[in-house]
Amino acid sequence: MPHIRTVMLTMLSLPMTLAAQTTPVTIRAGRLIDGRGGTMPNATIVVDHGTISRVDASSTASAVTYDLSRYTVLPGLIDGHAHLSWYFNRSGRLHTPSDGDTPEQSMLAMAGNAFATLTSGVTTVQSPGSPEDKDLRDFIALGAVPGPRILTSLQPISNPRLTPDTLRAIVRRRKAEGADFIKIFASQSIRDGGAPTLNQAQLDAICGEAKAQGLRTLVHAHSAESMTMATLAGCTQIEHGVFATDEVLRLMAERGTYFDPQCGLVFRNYLDNRAKYEGIGNYNETGFAFMEKAIPLAVAAFKRARATPGLKIVWGTDAVAGAHGRNVEDLICRVQDGGQPPLEAITSATSLGAQALGLAGQLGAIAPGLQADIIAVDGDPSADITALRRVVFVMRAGREYRFDGVR
Repeated sequence: MPHIRTVMLTMLSLPMTLAAQTTPVTIRAGRLIDGRGGTMPNATIVVDHGTISRVDASSTASAVTYDLSRYTVLPGLIDGHAHLSWYFNRSGRLHTPSDGDTPEQSMLAMAGNAFATLTSGVTTVQSPGSPEDKDLRDFIALGAVPGPRILTSLQPISNPRLTPDTLRAIVRRRKAEGADFIKIFASQSIRDGGAPTLNQAQLDAICGEAKAQGLRTLVHAHSAESMTMATLAGCTQIEHGVFATDEVLRLMAERGTYFDPQCGLVFRNYLDNRAKYEGIGNYNETGFAFMEKAIPLAVAAFKRARATPGLKIVWGTDAVAGAHGRNVEDLICRVQDGGQPPLEAITSATSLGAQALGLAGQLGAIAPGLQADIIAVDGDPSADITALRRVVFVMRAGREYRFDGVR
């Protein structure tokens, strides 16, 4: 970790070309999607010291800092599940602790993933399960490194042999270490079949202690049984759920548990990059066969979730090496393969995502008083979701990171 801090401090000493706004800026939008399900033609947005101060239903402002009248403007997207520490090393293989990369090289690769993610229109990510996230999170927050706002769980909890008391102590330690939330593995990987790995008492202990400490909990759970136990334990959010049943989805809706199913990006990314993963851990013939089978199962689980009244479905991609910067492909899958209306998909990745993170009063919409996380795309994603691939402008917390238009 001292080596990582050294390289980050070196980056901090470099001159920054992306200065934060110190005077109010005005953005003219040809079309505005507010992130809460509303749209508005010809809008004007005023940003003052990183915060949205005014949104007007007109484009008559005389002085315009960013003329986006040809584009659709919407809130920065919130990816509730991404792994910025996963990357392909210089040998074209998935990075592992034994491949010879130094901590400095790994942190530079992470910074590259963060930049690719930010400039693709994702201004906030939640990273479940990497201690290295902490320094990257903090340096991005300082403005020293360009990247999305990061919330991290640090190291996840996964050991099925630990007692409830020990698990409670780990939750308290994670909070002391600076974790934003707690990540729990309650089932096997999909490559191993997805069976439960923790019992009810263990999940009760982790999620109960996290709640007492003011922390949210994200639970990796593929099987209906592990999803049920996590819901009964009062955990905040369940990830994946490829084998979800109607019964457990109804239970989640009743208990207010958030659900983050992936539609297809993560599985297709593994298959497209098979040679870079194969032979490492459970990335073997059996594991890839499971992932091929998981694609239609994941789409079916997503459709089942959407058919469950009251279920809060948020967006998280599980982006790993090879997927960073392509996060929106999972939203496109939700619309094209899962049948979700485009505006509903966008809302799941903006205001509902902010609500799941406990940040609804700060992020997720274009409205006065919220942080100025604002992007623009060429086209209308409320009619054609693929417009999200064509990002032309990115602002996070009032700082411009991308502008492809004419100044």
